[in-house]
Amino acid sequence: MTLLWLDVVQIVLVGLLAGEEFIVRYGVQPALDALPDSAHVAARIALVKRLKVVVPSLMLPAVAASVAVVVTEGTLGLWWRISGLAALAVFLCFSFLGTVPINIGVNDWDPTDPPADWRHVAHRWETIDTYRSSAAILAFVLFAVAVSLRAR
Repeated sequence: MTLLWLDVVQIVLVGLLAGEEFIVRYGVQPALDALPDSAHVAARIALVKRLKVVVPSLMLPAVAASVAVVVTEGTLGLWWRISGLAALAVFLCFSFLGTVPINIGVNDWDPTDPPADWRHVAHRWETIDTYRSSAAILAFVLFAVAVSLRAR
């Protein structure tokens, strides 16, 4: 069976989202933690300002394409796709209830005079992001399994 164009678009979008989340969590965060405080705060603010554009531009189309794939595809791999969509729902919950509110606050920080609790806020963000990024990566794996079943 050949893959449909929607399968390709959806798996690329979810893969890009998972890749971006993987790099932020396991590449960028450890690099930030190794910086001196002033550089860490300035870099965190700059990243929030940039990623608040990049992440939604991947997140929203990835979720929309994933819903479309779950609704339009047949029963082969259906439970893998539903599980992938559930993982994306978890990702969205951790985003909108966890990291987004923190990012809104970080966006307004002054890099020369950060709040006294900035380290606590950064640690809280990193903890939430561990679950968030894991959910995005899991969604990609589950959808990839579903696509591989259809490609047989």
